[in-house]
Amino acid sequence: MAVLGAFPAGLVCRPIHEDDWEGVVECLSRGFPQRHRSHWVRALARMAQRSAVADFPQYGFVLAMEGRIVGVLLALYYSRQGREGEEIRCNLSSWAVDEEFRPYAGKMVTTALRRKNVTYINVSPAPETIKINEALGFRRYSNGQFAFLPALGSVRQPYRVLEVRPNLPELTMLSDSERGILLEHSALGCRSLICVCDGTAFPFVFMTRRVFHGLVPCGQVIYCRSALALGQCAGAIGRFLLRRGILLCVVDANEPVPGLAGRYFRESGPKYFKGPKPPSLGDLAFTELVIFGS
Repeated sequence: MAVLGAFPAGLVCRPIHEDDWEGVVECLSRGFPQRHRSHWVRALARMAQRSAVADFPQYGFVLAMEGRIVGVLLALYYSRQGREGEEIRCNLSSWAVDEEFRPYAGKMVTTALRRKNVTYINVSPAPETIKINEALGFRRYSNGQFAFLPALGSVRQPYRVLEVRPNLPELTMLSDSERGILLEHSALGCRSLICVCDGTAFPFVFMTRRVFHGLVPCGQVIYCRSALALGQCAGAIGRFLLRRGILLCVVDANEPVPGLAGRYFRESGPKYFKGPKPPSLGDLAFTELVIFGS
């Protein structure tokens, strides 16, 4: 697949504009025929609801041949304040290029990867694109997933589990960044929780998915500070979730997670990154899993 060299006359790579939406949806529908076009309409609408990050594209990039959309790469940018200052992350997603223009697909990706201060991630690589990702400098940061029954976790301290709402007093115990994560994900339909004990608050975000052919509800960990925090609070959170019909949960992991009762599945849902800082395991905030849904 060509990555370098000039585009042919009439072919350009540029950011997506709102008046491109119809062409973007049609291109994605051709590239992902198993998805109904309504999935992509909803995805773009939810991306539009989020504020743009600095001067980064709101939606991603297109390949356009004399105005006709022939390639799409959606890009979800997210900015947060880390311990060392601002961190910018970009989830590259839903890469589709019409067959006759696929020799230029790699160059579209390299255009998206130009910003050196951004950590780029791919949380759902198709098997046939993994070698391309690796050739572009992506490295794996998550090798698998750990499925666990949080209600079986021990409760060694009197944790209180609170569901987040905008006026919840305990939100003041968190940083501005974590408050934003919990409130925005709650608005996006996730379950945002705070686990409190002895003046310390731990933030968590879960997204409900259905597994085993859609029969069993499962809580995907979208955000937690660390595997240690998840293990400490799992028992209390599990009892909270069990009362709401959630028995099983899943978190990205590279090995079994201490304090959690479950099973590790290697090579399940591997994830990749390129850039200055790999995401923490258990941090899928503002990725396609949340914005686009399953």
